[in-house]
Amino acid sequence: MTVRRYSARMLAAVAAVLGMTTLSLGAAAYPDKPVRLIVPAAAGGTTDIASRLVGKRLGELLGQPVVVENRAGAAGIVGVQALRQAAPDGYTLMMGNIGPNAINYALYKQLPYRPEDFAPVTMVVSVPNVLVVNAKVPARNVAELVALARSQPGKLSFASSGTGQSVHLSGELFRKRTGIDIIHVPYKGAAPAVADLVAGQVTMMVDNLPSSLAHIQSGKLRALAVTSAARVAELPDVPTMKEAGLDDFQVTAWFGLVAPAGTPPAIVARLQKTVAGILAEPEVKTRLAELGGVPGGDTPAHFGKFIDAERARWARVVKDTGIPLQ
Repeated sequence: MTVRRYSARMLAAVAAVLGMTTLSLGAAAYPDKPVRLIVPAAAGGTTDIASRLVGKRLGELLGQPVVVENRAGAAGIVGVQALRQAAPDGYTLMMGNIGPNAINYALYKQLPYRPEDFAPVTMVVSVPNVLVVNAKVPARNVAELVALARSQPGKLSFASSGTGQSVHLSGELFRKRTGIDIIHVPYKGAAPAVADLVAGQVTMMVDNLPSSLAHIQSGKLRALAVTSAARVAELPDVPTMKEAGLDDFQVTAWFGLVAPAGTPPAIVARLQKTVAGILAEPEVKTRLAELGGVPGGDTPAHFGKFIDAERARWARVVKDTGIPLQ
């Protein structure tokens, strides 16, 4: 080997070691400034609730504020665009969910992002949906609601937190499985949709349990069925969709942290480990349980495979319901 070639190889090896050292030092120093947590939904919904619950504690453990930023609009696409424009340095995260990270790929002809644009961090929480009606609606169960809708075709309406969210697809599934004619009314988030449902502006909603639970408990909304495989502890008298007579109607909404693709693996690993620890804390577990949620905390690899499977599953659901592509 010539002296020149030997020197070149030595320089390359030194550069590689220096690069790894720099990455390690950068990860060790992370974070040295506030972290932004994008919520691709309006305030008050489950995405927002999960973000603020985890974000507050995450900031305490990281030693830097975690600033929650609501970027609602276009079925989560506005929030995703904000994430894509951020540097992959661990200082911008997003609370991904079933809508922008799974359903949208089948619902939109063209999306300004791809699955490869995200670095999965960890699942935060999964929750069932619940079929609720305004307390003044005469239906006391699913069968009575279906009969009411059939007696007034095209008159009843179902609210959603926006086109493409699990709340929307659950409503479409209900319409498909029962064969009723009801009108979809999309909102820019769960909070305004639930507010109009409480006010009687719309008839029903298959909402994420956390954003409707307080209104169910106060008597402002009536729960007719949950979309989980088994009844939930918070609503022990409310049947599952299967018990109510609707087979093949199991929906679980999920919410989890993602980062821009290219975020250093060491930073992703640190975030996952920290969030998993938060989700195991008794106070956090209790709060999530009160909302009907199951905490996550899985590895980035496991969460990534889960998202891939959800994307395929909801592609089949969208095709089954016959929803026109947006």
